[in-house]
Amino acid sequence: MKLKITFTALALFTFCLINAQETTETKFGKGILNVVAKDSSWSMKFATRFQLLGSASWDINDGDYSKSETNFLVRRARLKFDGFAYSPKLKYKIELGLSNRDISGASEFTNNAPRYILDAVIKWNFYKNFTLWAGQTKLPGNVERVVSSANLQLVDRSRLNSRFNIDRDLGVQLRHHFKLSDKFLVREIVAVSQGEGRNITTGNLGGHQYTGRVELLPFGKFQSKGDYKGGDLKREQTPKLMLAATYDLNADAVKDRSNQGSYMETSTGFYETNISTIFVDAVFKYKGFSFMGEFADRDADDAIAVEEDGTPTGDIVQVGNAINLQAGYLFKSNWELAGRYTNLNFDAVVGKALEEQYTLGVSKYISGHNLKVQSDISYTTEDGDASGLAYRLQFDIHF
Repeated sequence: MKLKITFTALALFTFCLINAQETTETKFGKGILNVVAKDSSWSMKFATRFQLLGSASWDINDGDYSKSETNFLVRRARLKFDGFAYSPKLKYKIELGLSNRDISGASEFTNNAPRYILDAVIKWNFYKNFTLWAGQTKLPGNVERVVSSANLQLVDRSRLNSRFNIDRDLGVQLRHHFKLSDKFLVREIVAVSQGEGRNITTGNLGGHQYTGRVELLPFGKFQSKGDYKGGDLKREQTPKLMLAATYDLNADAVKDRSNQGSYMETSTGFYETNISTIFVDAVFKYKGFSFMGEFADRDADDAIAVEEDGTPTGDIVQVGNAINLQAGYLFKSNWELAGRYTNLNFDAVVGKALEEQYTLGVSKYISGHNLKVQSDISYTTEDGDASGLAYRLQFDIHF
């Protein structure tokens, strides 16, 4: 499997090199290759991107700022394919991850194979404003997670996202939209999925996952889908707002963070409990100013995993809530200053301290999100006491 995908990637890059001297009408950031069949029966766009990250962190709870850890890595490296097949109403998307962070997580539940596949989904607009998605892709969870990692306002997503998001899964989604007035747009999404995350090959070990999301856009659409892109790079000339809420139920879940985290194993199999997650989001943009607010809450019927005789296994569902507030302003020079506040408040049963993080970031957009340099610094506290300080610098390029 690994050899086959590596060969495919090399073949694609070889193709690009062979044709490197040929003139193409494709613009930077719009894909390396755009092909449409002569009879318009199919199309394909191929694109690639990567992020280079350097970071330094200090554990400052003992007051010693001299001890630091540094790290340099390829944070993300992706190959993307999308287009339509047979009809423009039947679209598809495939995204592969190549960096170590992209493919990590191999286990017996993924057949001990690297998790190369991020997205493999078809999207069928079968009737008017109804579209059916099928395959593996992001669930309609918190807005920050659905925003592509290529389009983030800061170097990476918040800790609310890393602790509470419902990420990708295998299943189906039904999407619909309608207008209440000339501008007021309403979008609805319902999803049924396997409930254990992406690239799982062992089948369904617990129950299934059910997700519903409603999005309200009272002032109409954002430019260029800006409600799912960081910052106000389009400088909206009229106020734009999205208010949204998601409810997710993972029935008989066997992982400690809904479809994410670790499996809760027992001596006879897996511990199962119903896990519910709620997200409430807001996105606002106007003339270079942008704001994003998120609230997340996770609960479980029985958070402490136990054996059949009631003995605790040591696994605990990560129940609690979190708030993430983020705002920024894009100057006419395409420099942006942004700040973020994140609060993680786990339930007492989890045994984790109240965590707060303050982040200040600066970005230079050379060609929008397609070519940019970003840096940020974060200060973290636990129960009000200084815990950590971290600095990051990242280069992002997206063909």
